[in-house]
Amino acid sequence: MRGALLAVLLLPGLALVAPTRAAAVQPREPQVRCTITDPRLSELSGLVAGRDHWYAVNDGGTQATVVVLTKDCAVDREIVGDIDPYDVEDLARGRDGTFWLSDTGDNDRDRDTVALIALTPDGSATLHRLTYPDGAHDTEALLLDRDGTPYLVSKSTSGQAKVFRPAGELASPGPTPLEVVGSVDFAPTGTQGGPVPAFVGSVTVTGGATSADGSVVALRTYTDAYLWHVEDDLVAALGTTAVRIPLPDEAQGEAIAFEPDGTLLSASEGTGEPVRAVPGAAALVAPPEPSPSPSPSPSAPSSARSSGGSDETSGRSGEDGMSALPAAVVAVVAVVLVGGTLLFVRRRARRR
Repeated sequence: MRGALLAVLLLPGLALVAPTRAAAVQPREPQVRCTITDPRLSELSGLVAGRDHWYAVNDGGTQATVVVLTKDCAVDREIVGDIDPYDVEDLARGRDGTFWLSDTGDNDRDRDTVALIALTPDGSATLHRLTYPDGAHDTEALLLDRDGTPYLVSKSTSGQAKVFRPAGELASPGPTPLEVVGSVDFAPTGTQGGPVPAFVGSVTVTGGATSADGSVVALRTYTDAYLWHVEDDLVAALGTTAVRIPLPDEAQGEAIAFEPDGTLLSASEGTGEPVRAVPGAAALVAPPEPSPSPSPSPSAPSSARSSGGSDETSGRSGEDGMSALPAAVVAVVAVVLVGGTLLFVRRRARRR
C-alpha cells in the first residue's frame, strides 16, 4: 500500500455475498520464525520460500527488485532488474526459477494498464503489460498454476474478489488483455488484525501463494489465510471448500508463501515485524473425496439415484467452527458504517 487513502464505504459497496465455504479445522497457531529488521523491507508485500532462502518484494519501489533472505530474516543479497515498476504488490516463482512480480497495485483505480514483470535470478527483466476487461482494479494477489499460468485476484472491501487470467500468450511489452474467469467471496471472520476494522480487513485479499507442487493454493486477507486443494483446474478449485487458517494480530499482513514441506509463512509490512509459520498447513487441504452414490431402489431403474446429503461444514470458517456472520448481522453493521469513513493509514504519497 502506498500513499494515503480515505475509503468511504457506502451501502452498495458492502455487498452481502455468499461466503467462501470454509471447513472447520484446528490448525496450529502461527509461530514466530524470526523478525525482519532491515529497513529495506519496511513495506514487505510478497514472499516466496525456497529450500535455503526466502525471496521478498517491497510494496512499490523504483526498480524491479527481489530481496533474498536467509531463513533467520537477514538480507543476503538483492536481485535487481532494469525496469521501473509502478506499484509491486505480490511475488510468485515459476518452476524454471523465474520470479514474477505483480505490478498491479492501483489504490486510486486510475491505471490504464497493470503489469507482470518476469525477473530471472541473474537480473534479466521482461515487462508484460496487461489490461482489465471491465475497468481498473486494485490487485494484490498473484497465483501461478502448475503450467505457470498467472492468475490475478482483485482486492475489494466488499468481500467479492474477481479472478483474472491472460486471455492469450503474454506479450512484451504488451498489453495483453485479461479475462474474468471466476470470483471468490469472503465473509467476515472476527479474526483481529490489520490496519482497518476487522469487518473489512477479514474480507480484503492482500496476497496469494502456490505450493511447490502446485497442489495447494492460498489467498490471504489482512487477518486469515484460505487454502484450496487443486486437482487440475485452479479456478475450479477456488469454488470448492477451503480451509481457513487465522493469522491474527498482524499489523498489515500482505505476504504469504509455502515452504517446500508445506509450512505456511505469513508476514506484514512494517519494520520489526515477524515472519510466522504454520507447520503442516498444506496437509490440511486433503483431496476431496467423492460422495458415495446410494444403491438404487429395487423398484427403480438403475439410472434413478438419489442425490447425496448436505455438507455440514459449508459456510463454516476457521478453528472455532464459527459460521460466517448471518446476512442480517452483516446488513446491520453495513448500515452503521454508512454514516462514517474508514481511514486507511498510508505511510507515503503514491508515486505517479
